[in-house]
Amino acid sequence: MAVGEDAGSASAETPGRHAVSVLLAFGKCLGALLPVYLAGYFGLSLCFVVLGLVVYLGWRQHRDGKQARLNTAMYVLENERDFTTTRLFRSRRDLPAWVNFPDVEKVEWLNKILQQAWPFVGQYLEKLLVETIAPTIRTSSAHLQTFSFTKVDLGDKAVKVVGVKAHTEHDKRQVLLDLYISYAGNVEINVEIKKYFCKAGVKGIQLHGKLRVILEPLIGDVPLVGAVTMFFIRRPKLDINWTGLTNLLDIPCLNAMSDTMVMDAIASFLVLPNRLTVPLVADLHVAQLRSPLPRGIVRIHLVEAENLAAKDTFIKGVIAGKSDPYAVLRVGTQTFTSHHVDNNLNPQWREMYEVIVHEVPGQELEVEVFDKDPDQDDFLGRVKLDLGLVKESRVLEEWFTLKDAPSGKVHLRLEWLSLLPSAERLNEVLQKNQNLTVSSKTPDPPSAAILTVYLDQAQDLPMKKGNKDPSPVVQLSVQDTTKESRTVYGTNNPVWEDAFTFFIQDPRKQDLDIQVKDDDRSLTLGTLSVPLSRLLSSTELSMDQWFQLDNSGPASRIYMNAVLRVLWLNEEPTSPVSPDLSVPFPGEGEDDVIKTVTHRGPSVSPTPTRPQHTSPDSSFGTEGVLRIYLVEAQDLVAKDSFMGGMVKGKSDPYVKIRVGGLTFKSRVIKENLNPVWNELYEVILTQLPGQEVQFDLYDKDMDQDDFLGRFKLSLSDLISAQYIDQWYTLNDVKSGRVHLMMEWLPKVSDPARLEQILQYQSQQSYVNKAVPSAAVLFIYMEQAHGLPLKKSGKEPTAGVELSLRNTSHRTKLANRSASPRWDEAFCFLIHDPREDIVSVKLSHGWGQPLGAVVLPVREILAEQALVLDRWLTLDGALPESQILIRAELKLLDSKLAQCASGSNGTSEVEHVIPTADTVPATNQELRHRTVQGGGVAGDSGRGQVKVTIAYSTEENRLVIIIHACRNLPPCSKDGSDPYVSFLLQPDKNRSTKRKTSIKKRDLNPEFNERFDFDLSLEEATQRRLDLSVKNSVSFMSRERELIGKLHLDLNQLDLKAGVPQWYDLTKETS
Repeated sequence: MAVGEDAGSASAETPGRHAVSVLLAFGKCLGALLPVYLAGYFGLSLCFVVLGLVVYLGWRQHRDGKQARLNTAMYVLENERDFTTTRLFRSRRDLPAWVNFPDVEKVEWLNKILQQAWPFVGQYLEKLLVETIAPTIRTSSAHLQTFSFTKVDLGDKAVKVVGVKAHTEHDKRQVLLDLYISYAGNVEINVEIKKYFCKAGVKGIQLHGKLRVILEPLIGDVPLVGAVTMFFIRRPKLDINWTGLTNLLDIPCLNAMSDTMVMDAIASFLVLPNRLTVPLVADLHVAQLRSPLPRGIVRIHLVEAENLAAKDTFIKGVIAGKSDPYAVLRVGTQTFTSHHVDNNLNPQWREMYEVIVHEVPGQELEVEVFDKDPDQDDFLGRVKLDLGLVKESRVLEEWFTLKDAPSGKVHLRLEWLSLLPSAERLNEVLQKNQNLTVSSKTPDPPSAAILTVYLDQAQDLPMKKGNKDPSPVVQLSVQDTTKESRTVYGTNNPVWEDAFTFFIQDPRKQDLDIQVKDDDRSLTLGTLSVPLSRLLSSTELSMDQWFQLDNSGPASRIYMNAVLRVLWLNEEPTSPVSPDLSVPFPGEGEDDVIKTVTHRGPSVSPTPTRPQHTSPDSSFGTEGVLRIYLVEAQDLVAKDSFMGGMVKGKSDPYVKIRVGGLTFKSRVIKENLNPVWNELYEVILTQLPGQEVQFDLYDKDMDQDDFLGRFKLSLSDLISAQYIDQWYTLNDVKSGRVHLMMEWLPKVSDPARLEQILQYQSQQSYVNKAVPSAAVLFIYMEQAHGLPLKKSGKEPTAGVELSLRNTSHRTKLANRSASPRWDEAFCFLIHDPREDIVSVKLSHGWGQPLGAVVLPVREILAEQALVLDRWLTLDGALPESQILIRAELKLLDSKLAQCASGSNGTSEVEHVIPTADTVPATNQELRHRTVQGGGVAGDSGRGQVKVTIAYSTEENRLVIIIHACRNLPPCSKDGSDPYVSFLLQPDKNRSTKRKTSIKKRDLNPEFNERFDFDLSLEEATQRRLDLSVKNSVSFMSRERELIGKLHLDLNQLDLKAGVPQWYDLTKETS
């Protein structure tokens, strides 16, 4: 019975469903006929009906095509290996990158992880859209108050990485990865605005492109990488299937516009020169990672073309004509168009362009040639060239065959311009540029330099009328070129973090003009003009500082980093080359990119002359030297014990210092909780964000050494302070502190300072027998020429070994050549430039000698600016065997050496500066003495205070830093609760009175507190510092309040030096 009822109900449902389908079909027919009826009812022309039908058919065709492409892409990604081995792939360009290119690796393990995690990515995205983005959209406009996401589904198709290529050969401080991304997903995201009954969404997305990921800087601490930067070198391919109201975007003409708008939004922050940077450690210059200095500049000479295709015809094609060709050149977002030449198949343009290259390898030059027509221009061919080839060749002049055209060649001369961080060759560059001629189409002369401006922030900008916050925007101009920052709304302390690059023809005559305006561009908030000649006299041609704004508020200022780089063309000797298209570049649609070169014989063209000078990278010679003086420690924890712990002993302490991948170990001092080491260490460091200097103390034992404490110091803080003399409390233990003196040594190129530096050096004595370095030597090994062949007659695999005393460095082994190239830099610490000698030895595979040269450092002292840059003849080789070397000597001018040179040649130097009360009036000069052990209590018995008094010319303010006190007398049986109070006299209103925090029960307190005063330099020199160290007491207490005083006339100090000093405290004077 039940079976019969089920059968009956099923038969009843079948006619019902059929009836519904018939009604739906009838409704669709009425819907299709409705526009025709309405057109007739309102008396409209039949053309409107036909037009609507055409639009619908176009939309339907485009819609079906998108869906078919999406289905095909998803199927290909799921069955990649099957497709790779079947007949469907008929050409190499259709194969995935990992098949054609062995250096592109498959990462199936990564794809499995992405596929496994994809549902959870979808959950996170849904939560982000519904809980964060939707409320923000609803509050942004009254019309969007009913906005909501009705569906968020990423589907089951994860992003796939079809190949990864790693570049580690270009920069040892970074890891560079190219990820070939392919995403064909059944994502579905729907939105609704209930107020207007509006629904829209996306159902299916395709995205294919090459994503570059840069891991930099590499640091010596967890997480080993300072930041992750990612971007697309070229615009990725994007295809979106719209739903709902956004279906209108698939209408012909609108579809291209919508895809372009979406792609522009992506490109605005993820396509070069834009980058997405995610910092992983603190104290990173994110703006400089997001907008680093360019890799170089390529100067493009568009010379001519020949044998172009004829596109013009007459009498409806009966008579063949010629063409009116012009060229379009593209490098990333930089586009240039030449003038067109009328009626010529062999045009001569003779035009020059300069382009900024942000990434090599990767960025390409694309040249397309067109025929100029009144309606639509005809395509005459294209050529693509990887700019890494130009960097390798330095100068590349060739005829390039046009692709996708029946005939035609284009003649290009491409020059790679290196960025030099010094102005030594500026005059030579300007002289060369005067000899270059360009056509009237490009009247600007060649650039001699580039200027990069990192615009960081501004402070205390003036308010708008009505005391309203402005919305500042900055306009930067150099000559006729003006660029504009983004607008920061509703603040007078804006942070932009934008970067701009300008081409400079003559930095001696041009200025950087800055205008800070409100967003309506009518109200000027401040102006600034910086002559570029100031940069020429700055260290490494850069200024990283605050600038006071003109025509603005009294405290209005702007912070930026301006970097100038001279453009140097090194026409080095290279074998004549021609492009080779036999190996395509990885990636879809890139198989015509010229990536490799084929060497011709010497009969093709004469060999260019050899360069007379090296062309090192802009980072050459930027390392610095950190000097660490380990003085002593106090109150260490006792770890040794006897008789099973019944008798307490002491400790045998030593220190491990870790910095820059190196470890230094002090000597062990037996049974001492207050050891004095008096040891010196020096290390050459590259200035990388996040670096630290770590100090670990241990108790030396027979078995395992016991831990006595540790502390870390930020290298960036040390570099900012330049010199530090301070006690540091040990962490992770009950007690203990360490006394250190550390200095980031200034580098100078003045030979006159050498004698004073060596004199100071000879006066120093350290227990570990260390000798302070007088200089640092930077050596750049570029190339060799005419090396002898191996015994077998083959070209050698040459390497260079450099030695100085007990330190040696080796280059990589170059490719087989009698004229090898290394392009490697090294550095050495020099104790005495008059006696030290560098030995340079060349060998084949570190075996068979190929020649040697001895370079006495004293020869560099005789060179201009202490730079030797030339070819040196090799001994023990062929007569023509030479090597091209650049050697730069930088003297290490310690501030202590400067102070010692001004102390009338006293043999003993100490860091304590007696106050004016204890020094006779006939001898008011400052005396500096080196501490050889513990602290000095001072003659008065009142202890000492450590103070830095400096005047900042950039900020126009006086800076006073209260560092610490030591050896203060106790004011009660419990010690003292000290603090420091001071006043700048004369000050009737006591507006300059300041005081530090209170340190409880501490006779050696550390404050490290800074106080700023807005005074001119003239006003500051007329003030006197009245400083008191006091004991914090209650109102009814009988304890003594004043501990000691200090009086200093600021006109007796070198305010620009700003060196921290210890001063004796005295009793209160009447």
